[in-house]
Amino acid sequence: MYGTIAGWRAYALARGDNKPTDAEAGIATAALTRASDYIRFRYVANLLPGYGVDFTPAGYTLPLVEEAAYIAASFELATPGFFSKTYTSSEQKVLTEVKGIKWSVTGNSSKTYAAMPASTLIEALFEPYITDPDASGFLLLSIGSRGCS
Repeated sequence: MYGTIAGWRAYALARGDNKPTDAEAGIATAALTRASDYIRFRYVANLLPGYGVDFTPAGYTLPLVEEAAYIAASFELATPGFFSKTYTSSEQKVLTEVKGIKWSVTGNSSKTYAAMPASTLIEALFEPYITDPDASGFLLLSIGSRGCS
């Protein structure tokens, strides 16, 4: 688990959210644990080389993963299981016509994390420090026995 219940409660209270403080310890711990799982699976797994779970960006007071877990924990406290939903591609749609009842696909469902709920705050926190598994890459190869020089 990233962070502590006391740390999360202080973080939330500083932002005007007293729900973590009012929550029973067991419920709060479960929410922070689920939030930490989400951060570990989605963001820590994609950290760029050189950045670890204890990385604290300049100007920040908390390690990146801890602050992100606190943000995610508030979502998890309000809606248990918020970050662990199961979707099918057909569920990623929006009603676009009523008369003929027509649905249109929203977003790009082919992306690695397209079906995973996301927080814009958490995305912004991690954006400079993670790799995009769907980004185009390049590969240099050499033909012959001498290799590249």
